[in-house]
Amino acid sequence: MDAVIPHPARRTAAADGTLPVAGPWRVRTADDRLAPVAETVRALLEPHRCGPPPPHGPDDGTPGPALTLALDEAPPAPHRRPVGLPPSGAPCPPDESYRLTVTGRGISCRAATAEGVFRAATTALQLIAASTGPIPYQEITDAPHYAWRGLLVDPARGYLTPDELRRVIDLAALYKLNVLHLHLTDNEGWRLHLPALPELTAAGNAATGDASASRDFYTAEDYRALQRYAAERFVTVVPEIDLPGHCAALRAARPGLPPAPAPKGLTGRFPFVPPLDLADPATRETVATILAEVCRLTTGPFVHVGGDETFGMTEDSFVLAVRELRALVRASGKRPLAWQESSRAGITGDDVVQFWVDVPMMDLPDTQEELARRPELLAAGHTLELIRALKTFFAPSDHDVARTVEGGGRVLLSPQSHLYLDRPYTPDVAPPAQSAAARLGFPAYRPRGVRHTAEWEPASHKIPEERIAGVEATLFGESVGGIDDLTTLLLPRLASVAETAWTGRAPRWEEHRTRLARHGRLWRERGLTYLASTEIPWV
Repeated sequence: MDAVIPHPARRTAAADGTLPVAGPWRVRTADDRLAPVAETVRALLEPHRCGPPPPHGPDDGTPGPALTLALDEAPPAPHRRPVGLPPSGAPCPPDESYRLTVTGRGISCRAATAEGVFRAATTALQLIAASTGPIPYQEITDAPHYAWRGLLVDPARGYLTPDELRRVIDLAALYKLNVLHLHLTDNEGWRLHLPALPELTAAGNAATGDASASRDFYTAEDYRALQRYAAERFVTVVPEIDLPGHCAALRAARPGLPPAPAPKGLTGRFPFVPPLDLADPATRETVATILAEVCRLTTGPFVHVGGDETFGMTEDSFVLAVRELRALVRASGKRPLAWQESSRAGITGDDVVQFWVDVPMMDLPDTQEELARRPELLAAGHTLELIRALKTFFAPSDHDVARTVEGGGRVLLSPQSHLYLDRPYTPDVAPPAQSAAARLGFPAYRPRGVRHTAEWEPASHKIPEERIAGVEATLFGESVGGIDDLTTLLLPRLASVAETAWTGRAPRWEEHRTRLARHGRLWRERGLTYLASTEIPWV
């Protein structure tokens, strides 16, 4: 039974026969250019059925089935140019197409590039780890639809150790995601140590150089090492420094920075952290130092500057702030990325915005009677006055995508309605042993099942494909108390998002749930906690 996720573009049955999956499997290549890829694939396969590397070279006759990696001069069919923005920053997306062949000798992974070979190897790993019996002889040819296929995690609110982030990178790579977006700063914490501003992480002993396990931030070397680890798996790390709002941690470390000008009549009505005023020279200098340091430490081409939910800031002050943030990132040789609200500061062909919300998507009630039927909103403390204020504040979001498209910018698809994986699960899909999983997720979101995420269609937003940068799932960390909470929220939903990002369309649910059912074993072997949703016939 085919258990591969994302589902390949083309699969052809070969001659009658099957390949036993029992190992130990050997990862081999005769091409020195692929030696680093072979080492990475071997490490990914190790929790499953992998044996030690061949002691005498790729063809030493060591028993066991072989996973063979090789480069071809020409790309395999189907070869299509992916839609969207390459996270590498290259003018054209890299060739990730591949050909995989299963025979009696093992599995062969061939492509025109090392990246394509690696994508083939992740398909092979799923065939090995998610199979419940022998693998039929076959040939698979495949290529991605979207160039940017990302996952956001939020160490600012739910800290993850470097080792835990490496496990997330492995998981992303196994499902052919190629971007890890790190939300490194927010009101709750600042997680990247910057040598020029050590006070930002002083509470975590950055100033004393303490490297103990209790440290809750990443040193510059931690961050560099994570980027190297991700690059070995063809994943690009995109850091986010969320400004000018979401800045309580920055304000705590740098007291005295003035608030941005606030709209008349707002002060005192609702609690909010005052956004930064980029017109203030001291504030601009602090922010310039921060972004220069982050850009210096980042090997990839993109730096995310936030720009979302700047509650308590005038329109003019917001526009100035976004333009300053973009300019500072560009001055350091990087390309800025920001949430969709940034479109209100103007859009050019070089701008990328991350689409996450509009008022209909927020699914908020209009009357007290409707609110009474929404226990999750009542439990989160929402009143009808607050809901009306939220609708007013977010009303401009209904026009952000159109503004971006008209200005020639790119839209990264992360709609809250389906791709926010911090959405709680509905209690009826949690098995009795996992009833506590219902506590996970952002409490004000309406709970949904796995099928809801899997049935998201990128085309439903009616954005021209040439204006789409790609697809990115997000998981903000308000409820995340560790790696198990994180992976319970991610899995199985992340696999469905990865399929849509790779293929460009939602999978057919009945067939997709059968493939998902075989991935529980893969996750268990990797020590990953997942929700064993009752929607899926687990094997």
